Formats: sequence, C-alpha cells, structure tokens
Amino acid sequence: MPRRRGPVPGRLDSRPPWWPEGEAWPPPVEHRRGRHRFLRRVAALLLFVFVVVPTVGGFVGWIFGGGSGPGPPGNDGPPVGFFGLLMLLGVIFFVTRAVRRTAAPIGDVMEAADRVAGGDYAVRVHAHGSGEVRRLADSFNEMAARLQVNEAQRRALLADVAHELRTPLAVIRGNVEAMLDGVYPRDDEHLQPILEETTVMARLLEDLRTLAMAEAKALRLHREPTDLAELVDDVVAAFLPRADAAGLELAAVVAPLPPLDVDPIRLRQVLENLVANALRYTPRGGAVRVTVGPQARLVAVVVADTGAGIAPEQLPHVFDRFTKSADSGGSGLGLAIARSLVEAHGGEIAAESALGRGTTIRFTLPLAGQA
Repeated sequence: MPRRRGPVPGRLDSRPPWWPEGEAWPPPVEHRRGRHRFLRRVAALLLFVFVVVPTVGGFVGWIFGGGSGPGPPGNDGPPVGFFGLLMLLGVIFFVTRAVRRTAAPIGDVMEAADRVAGGDYAVRVHAHGSGEVRRLADSFNEMAARLQVNEAQRRALLADVAHELRTPLAVIRGNVEAMLDGVYPRDDEHLQPILEETTVMARLLEDLRTLAMAEAKALRLHREPTDLAELVDDVVAAFLPRADAAGLELAAVVAPLPPLDVDPIRLRQVLENLVANALRYTPRGGAVRVTVGPQARLVAVVVADTGAGIAPEQLPHVFDRFTKSADSGGSGLGLAIARSLVEAHGGEIAAESALGRGTTIRFTLPLAGQA
C-alpha cells in the first residue's frame, strides 16, 4: 500500500485547524519563542499545583499526624510523608540552584554598574545565564562601550581646546606684560596683535559652540528660499583677493537652479570653510574651482583644488574635530563644522583625495520639497 504523503499532524508544516485565517503558518520565530515560553510557564504552574502543593500538604499532615499517614493497605514501609519530605528537599534544592544561577549574573551586572557609576567605563560583564540575562549583559556592555568612547572624545576635546587657546593667550600675555614693563609702548602697533588674538579665540569658541549644537541636533536653522548661485558667487568674490595674493586661480561654475529652502547664513559658513580650506592647502600656481549643479532630486556642490592631497590613512578623519596638518594655520574645525551644517540641512558630504593630485569635497542638498 503506497505511503500517504502530506502534512504530518503536530509538525510546523501542518497548519492546525484552530490557527486564525489569514495568518502565516508556520508562525515567525519570535512568536514560537513566545509560545514556548508560555508552555514552560504552564508546565511550571502545573508542577507547582499537582506536585509541590500536595507534597507540602502531605508533609505537614505527616508532621502533625505523628509521623503516620495514609498508605497502601498492608504497607509497612516508610510513610508517605517521608517520601514527601525527600521530594520537598529535592524541589528546594533545584529551585535554590536555579535562583543562584539567575542571581549570580545579575549580581555581576550590579557590581559592574557600581564601577561604571564610579567612572570605570572599561568594565565589561561576561554574558552567561538565561537568554534574558545574557541580553541584559550584552546591553550593559554596549552601554559601557559607548560611555568609554564618549569619555575618550571628551578628554581629547578638552586637550585640543587647551592646545588651541594656549598660543593666542601666550601672545596676549606677552604683549601686555611687555607694555606694563615699559618694553613696548601702548600704541596701536602693539595693541593690534592683542585684538587679533582675541578675535581668534572668539572665533574658536563660536566654532565649538556651533559644532556642539549641530551634533546635539539643537542648532536652529532659519530656512528661507535662497539663490544658491548668487550665494556661491558672493563667497568666491570675497575670497578672490586672498587667492590673488597667494597666486592661485579661484573660479565658480554654477548651473541654473531653483531656489533652495536653506539657512543662507549657515550655508555661507559651509562654503567659506570649504573654500578657505582649499586655498590654505593649495600651493602657488594652483587652482580652486567651485562647481554647482543639479543631481537627480539633489543639488551637488563641489569644491576641488590642485593641492598636495591627503594621505589615504588620513582621509577617513578629515571631518573630525581638530584634524589638520602640522603647517596649517587653521583651527582644524572647518570641515567638521561643514559636515555638521550640511547634515543639519538633510544633506551629505564626502571627500576624495590622492597625494599629489588635489582634494575634492562634495556635498549634496535636497531640492525644495525634498527635505
């Protein structure tokens, strides 16, 4: 007789008749996990009701009944209460063991949490125990790792700020002390460097404030319809005297575009940072070109130079805070601010470079109605 083929009752490939119509079978993994968890709880409840409760009741009855209890007729062996006591002791043993296995990893997490509260962000918890406890340990380790990274970034930021402020403060202090000692006269020639260095410090602090607010998503953008072509032409015209003095060619190529819904002041700051950075790293006789044009539903802005380029190992870090070369005269915040402001507008920014072939910074912005 041929064997009948088809779904076997009780298997996942057999849809039970009580399963709701229109829902997929077999159920998703998470649903089956929830069903298994429910079955385990039901089994534990049945074990408690039909084993633990009668055992405890029999044991108590045996105690108060003088050590005798009902048993099979003619049975002269140990009383039922004795076996009840053994079962109760076994239950207590296994329950205690289970509680310890659960409590031990939770205790490890609590101890590690105390160490994190004390500032030790390098502590990690070994993930063991039940599934829920392992997930708790993994989440704790992820939290501790993020705190450790944030602490390292905070320390690096403080060190960088202190380093950047040291030079202007030294200049100011030296000039003031020289004037107080009568070495320098108190005239415009010697007061001007003090004013310039205070301007540098004020710009640095304002850049840090802008960067912090942008990264915290707290920077308010005052959007309005903006002619990007006009904005680019204004920025390029403002930098032409510097480019001519440095022997560089600076030009802009802008395609016709509809107005963009952006913050013109912040977008101008992005363009100024990118153009200033390109001029700073391009040697005499080189060129810097700003190109603007449509790209699908975006607007692409490209600032390309013919400078020395960026080493491959440094390229992934060009948008980090205080990233600059040793001979740079900038603060190392320009590209970091540009990235934060572009992303605040819903855009993206990227860098391409090769040693000896220059650097290209490209960012895109959504057209009006696409943000």
